[in-house]
Amino acid sequence: MKRTVIFLLLAFTVPAFAQAPAINISYTQFTLPNGLHVILHEDHTVPTVTVNTWRKVGSAHETPHRTGFAHLFEHLMFMGSGHVKPGEFDTWLEMAGGDNNASTANDRTNYFIDVPKNSFELALFLESDRTAYLIDTMTPKTVDAQRDVVKNERRQRVENQPYGMAFVTIGELLYPQGNAYDLPAIGYMDDLTAASYEDVVGFFKKWYTPANSSLVIAGDIDPVETKRLVEKWFGDVKGAPAPEKTPAPGGSLKGVTKKPITDNVQLPRIYLAWLTPKHFAPGDAALDVAADVLAGGKNSRLYKRLVYDMQIAQSVNAFQASADLSSSFQIIATPRPGHTIDELQKVIDEEVKKLQTEPPTAREMERSLNQREASFYGGLEKMGSFGGLADQMNAYFTSTGDPNGFEKDLARYRVLKADDVKTAAAQFLPLDKRVELTVEPEKKP
Repeated sequence: MKRTVIFLLLAFTVPAFAQAPAINISYTQFTLPNGLHVILHEDHTVPTVTVNTWRKVGSAHETPHRTGFAHLFEHLMFMGSGHVKPGEFDTWLEMAGGDNNASTANDRTNYFIDVPKNSFELALFLESDRTAYLIDTMTPKTVDAQRDVVKNERRQRVENQPYGMAFVTIGELLYPQGNAYDLPAIGYMDDLTAASYEDVVGFFKKWYTPANSSLVIAGDIDPVETKRLVEKWFGDVKGAPAPEKTPAPGGSLKGVTKKPITDNVQLPRIYLAWLTPKHFAPGDAALDVAADVLAGGKNSRLYKRLVYDMQIAQSVNAFQASADLSSSFQIIATPRPGHTIDELQKVIDEEVKKLQTEPPTAREMERSLNQREASFYGGLEKMGSFGGLADQMNAYFTSTGDPNGFEKDLARYRVLKADDVKTAAAQFLPLDKRVELTVEPEKKP
């Protein structure tokens, strides 16, 4: 299909503030004959529109020796398509006062385009054209160029980043080969080098089908007119069955797995990691609160004890890394000069044991809930970009099938009791079943 595209590109000034939307988000949804699921949210607070696309493919869908493809495609999607020459994607959006970006994770690859209302159709055209006609213009030369970009990004974020190999190594220790999330989202250097043009095209045809994608359009829109425009621009995208996905096992830890590595750093660091329930499963929210109690801010137990009182730690933090197939709970601490990892681990284990036998105080529970609510509502104040309302609607739809999962999500924390946190810590954070990774400074010759 030959497309003739004419757009009026106007500079636009958007107010720097917007009223936060209600927590019960209204929406309409429909599915095109080619399988693309579309969700529309109307909000006339500011004259802007965001086009947010989630592709249900990430590193968890890759295979050994073929890693990094999902991340590579994140880059290739900006390199021109059937009716957009290389470089025009960003140039046209910049001329229209728009913005765009993308990211890759274990379970998905997501893209957003934020534009003023009068450039909304431009965003639909650009997104639809790279969905339908990307491989029409993709060449081995294009793949090679972006392959080098991705390899350089890996060098910057992993090999040349202080402590950069730690998270890659933790994933390998938590999830042995064949388990969920055993492959890093950024891929391995050898696999990126070995990937052929045919491999890349095959990956696109399998995973970038409309039936394996969802599109959220939110902002200053008319839902009836927007549906017509979506049908106009995405209706010619060829459909294909959604790829079959075989859920990988979540992994298991039968004891303590210890591994020391070295890096070009000044101070050592310890990483403690446990396998925990997947996102939205029982225990997931309670472990979020456990992370807040242990190391969520300067009033948390570990921060107060290690950094303030004993003054033996440079930093300490904890988090529940929730994901669709399996999650992990991690505690990371860096000693001050003159102190050791063993000193820190002793105190950390004491505080974890204490949380397993004594529930958090009412004040700790309240502080955690306040932090969660503030972060939650803060994210709702923006319509586009990463973590904005449209992105979150797509996340809820992808994980649960319900784009309006906001109230249910927040309710998980509001109903928690202190004993729930204690029980989760006792059940999911055993000291004898975890990964203990230490990073030591390289010895200078």
